[in-house]
Amino acid sequence: MKIAILGLGYVGTVCGACFAGAGHEVVGVDVSTHKVEMINSGKSPIVETGLDELLADVSSRGLFRGSTDTSAVVQQSDLSLVCVGTPSKPDGSLNLDFIYTVCREIGQALRNRDEFHLVVLRSTMLPGTAEACSKIVEEESGKKAGEGFAVASNPEFLREGSAIKDFSFPAFTIVGTDDPRGEELLRELYAHVDAPFHAVPVRVAEMLKYACNTFHALKVVFGNEIGVVAKALGADSHEVMDLFCRDTRLNISPTYLRPGYAYGGSCLPKDLRALTAAASALGIATPVLESISASNDAHVGNGVDLVVKTGCKRVGLLGLSFKAGTDDLRESPLVQLAERLLAHGLDLKIFDRSVNLARLVGANKAFIDKQLPHLSGLLVDDMDEVLAHAECVVIGNPDKEFRGVTEKLRPDQVMVDLVRVVPGLRSGGNYKGICW
Repeated sequence: MKIAILGLGYVGTVCGACFAGAGHEVVGVDVSTHKVEMINSGKSPIVETGLDELLADVSSRGLFRGSTDTSAVVQQSDLSLVCVGTPSKPDGSLNLDFIYTVCREIGQALRNRDEFHLVVLRSTMLPGTAEACSKIVEEESGKKAGEGFAVASNPEFLREGSAIKDFSFPAFTIVGTDDPRGEELLRELYAHVDAPFHAVPVRVAEMLKYACNTFHALKVVFGNEIGVVAKALGADSHEVMDLFCRDTRLNISPTYLRPGYAYGGSCLPKDLRALTAAASALGIATPVLESISASNDAHVGNGVDLVVKTGCKRVGLLGLSFKAGTDDLRESPLVQLAERLLAHGLDLKIFDRSVNLARLVGANKAFIDKQLPHLSGLLVDDMDEVLAHAECVVIGNPDKEFRGVTEKLRPDQVMVDLVRVVPGLRSGGNYKGICW
């Protein structure tokens, strides 16, 4: 395959060399004649483990060369990989000037080209950028997206120092496109890479890189804050985190990473408070740990706002315990939700088959007596009674019993879903998902 690499920075040079190493014909384009000359002499313009040797090899075989002529290179290529920088502006927002400039140049180059061309955005960009790029290429080329060309998102996950290894052995290959020809070309391009290939909506691909990098940053500061507190309390932080990482059921796993409603229960809130209080007593700042409960409280508020904004006065809440199939109401975000809805003057009825006031004892009973003393007047024994009462039905936990509620709703009823009770549902019309 003939590939144009637009931008010979870190990502462009590594990707160009690796694709050339797989046997593709690659031409890298850059405004810097110095970078182009280095590529043409088989040398790397950046320092990266193994890259000098790989570039020397592919250059000697005529598989990777450099150029400053975007138009000529694009016209002779099957696809263009856009790898230019997206630096920060002073206010922290992305500067997309380089991206848009390259897309204009690609569009102009395609004006006199008859064959289908795929524009692949490897640079890190927020959702919606690919659509903007597609419009630019349309305007400059005179062609229609999906006919003469397509734009796809293909985020990279390369780490400096291990980029060649990361390219060759990634966790997955992510391609955001709704164009069948574009997907076919990218499957062919990555055929040599032994990793799961995921074709997803464009905005999902664009957002994924931000989710990954933000989580990586969170892990770094989380580990460091735990380390500082552990040291102050006389525990070896490396031993602690080594054992922490061995739990692949809860800690290093998809568990808890599915967007939904806030956390609650008898463990997470209490233990977080205890740890941050201990750190504070020791004079240790733990801003990440301290922000967790604030973020959780804000998300409870998101649920309240979603219900209030419907304008409905009669509300039915399905689920009250913090976890489906239990009667644990301690620090349940749904109890907080109910409190705040009552404070807004809404007429509330609640159904949770697992919650029986007569069986509540100990700390569980003490909590609900304090937080929601009038619960007995809100709970009903029949889910259909809640549905008949409500203008707005709120799904609070993922109990299997609630999955069929969407089919029972009247046309005039609104559903607010805090758990995505039916996979795949998306906000629209009378259906309001809190994170989807």
